[in-house]
Amino acid sequence: MKTLRLLLGDQLNQKHSWFRGNQEDKIYFMAEMRQETDYVVHHIQKIVAFFEAMQIFSEWLKNRGCNVIYYRIDDKNNKQNLTKNIEDIIRKHKIEKFEYQLPDEYRLDQQLLQLEKRLSIEFQAYDTEHFLTTRKELADFFQGKKSLLMESFYHYMRKKHDILMNNGKPEGGKWNFDQSNRKKWNGKLGKPKQGKITSNVTSTLSRIKNSGVNSIGEIDPENFIWPTSREESIKLLRHFCKYLLAHFGDFQDAMDPDEAFLYHSRISFSLNSKLISPKEVIDTAIKSWEDGKIPIGLNQIEGFVRQILGWREYMRGVYWMSMPSYEHQNKLKNKNNLPDFFWDAKTSMNCLHNTIRNSLENAYAHHIQRLMITGNFALLTQTDPDQVESWYLGIYIDAIQWVEMPNTRGMSQFADGGLVATKPYISSGSYINKMSNYCSDCIYDVKQRTGEKACPFNSLYWNFLIEKRKMLEGNHRMTMMFSLLDKLEKSEVTAIKKRAKQFMTKKS
Repeated sequence: MKTLRLLLGDQLNQKHSWFRGNQEDKIYFMAEMRQETDYVVHHIQKIVAFFEAMQIFSEWLKNRGCNVIYYRIDDKNNKQNLTKNIEDIIRKHKIEKFEYQLPDEYRLDQQLLQLEKRLSIEFQAYDTEHFLTTRKELADFFQGKKSLLMESFYHYMRKKHDILMNNGKPEGGKWNFDQSNRKKWNGKLGKPKQGKITSNVTSTLSRIKNSGVNSIGEIDPENFIWPTSREESIKLLRHFCKYLLAHFGDFQDAMDPDEAFLYHSRISFSLNSKLISPKEVIDTAIKSWEDGKIPIGLNQIEGFVRQILGWREYMRGVYWMSMPSYEHQNKLKNKNNLPDFFWDAKTSMNCLHNTIRNSLENAYAHHIQRLMITGNFALLTQTDPDQVESWYLGIYIDAIQWVEMPNTRGMSQFADGGLVATKPYISSGSYINKMSNYCSDCIYDVKQRTGEKACPFNSLYWNFLIEKRKMLEGNHRMTMMFSLLDKLEKSEVTAIKKRAKQFMTKKS
C-alpha cells in the first residue's frame, strides 16, 4: 500500500519505530512552510535551526534508502500550508494511506484532525515515542485532587521510572534539593567551559531572507552555535556531563551579564525537536554521576533530573489537559502593551537590558531570566499575556507552544489564576540582586523604593500588590506580602504608585 508519512519539524526522532523494517512503498514528507514561520515573529536563529535540523534529518532518511519529499521554503511546489501540501502530494503520487505522528501543538493537532475528515483514503496516527508520559497521564494522575502540585507529579515520575530511587525511597533521603541550588555566581570557579559546536548556515539563512520571512534577533551564519543533528546534540550532552553538570545545581538560578549560559546544557532545542530523548539525557547524566570520575553532588544531578523528568513532562501534561481554553486565560485582566525595548533591549534597566540582549543575540535565556526578569517585569507592568506569550514563543530557540504556553501564561504571568503556580512569581529588585550580578552596574538603586534613582522593580512590585489585592488576598501564600504592604506609610504608597505609573506608561 503506497503510504505517505508526515514528519513535522519537531519530530526528528531517529529512534522512532517508523524507521525500522521495510521502507518500500513509504514516502516521507517534510516541509519548510510560511505557515510555521509566520504565526508569530520568530528569532532568526530559531527558524534557521529548525530548517537546518530538518534538512539534516531528511538526508539521514535518504541515506537509509527512504523515499523523501522535502519542500524548501522557496520550492515552487510548496503551497506554504500543511493541509494543501499533503492533499496535493496525495493526489500527485496516488497515495493510498496517510500516516502521521501526533503533533505536540494543539493548532497542528486540530489541523490534522480536520484533514482526516477531508481524506478519502485510509489514515493512521502514531505516538512520537519521545516523552516519558502520554498526553493524558498528568490529567489522570491529578483526577479528583484539589491542586496540580508539580512536586507530587515529580515523585510519581521518579517512582514509576525508578530514577534516583533507593529501595523505594528517594536517593539521599530527600526528593528535592532546590534549597541547595540557589547560589549567586561570583566567578571564583573560573569561566565555565562551553561546548564548541559551530556550523555554517549561510545557505539556509539566504533562503529564508530571500523568501521574505520576517524575523527578530541576530545571527552569525558562519558560527552557528546550536546543535542541529543528533550527533551534535549527543556531543553537547556529553560535554555538559563532563564539564558543567558538577556545578549545574548550585548555579542554575544564577545570572551574570557576561555569562550567557553559565552551567546550563544548551540541549533544550535538541530535546524539543526530538533529536535526543529525555530518557537518554537522564540516563547519560545519571551515569556520569554514578561513575564518579567527576565529583557530582546529589543536588546537582537531582536539580537537572527534576527539570527533565519533572517540569518538562509536567508542562506538557498541563498543556494537553487545559487546551484549548488555556490559550485565552487572563485571570488578572492585564491589558497593557509589551514595552518596545523587549524588541531591541534599549532600556536603562541593567537586568532587562542584559537578559533581552542575550535573548536577541543567542535566542536563549535560562529559566530564571525568563521567569524573574522579563516575565516578572511583564507581570508587574500588567502586560497583556497574549503579547507576552507571543514574544516568548518567537524569541527562544526551544519555544514550542506545548512547553512555552504553560510556562508563560501559567508559571510566569499567573494568567491561569493558579493552575500551575500557587502564587504569582513576582519580586522586587532584592531577589534580582540576590541571584544576579546586574544590580551593581545599574543606574538605579536596588535599595530604594521611590525617587528618580529607585529600582523600577521595587515600586512596580508594591503597586502590583495594591492594584491586584482584591483578586489575590484570598491566596494564603500572599498573606505575608499584604501584611508588609499594610505597614507602609500612606505617603510612601502614594509615591510608589506615582513611580510605578511612570514605568507602566514608559516604552523604554
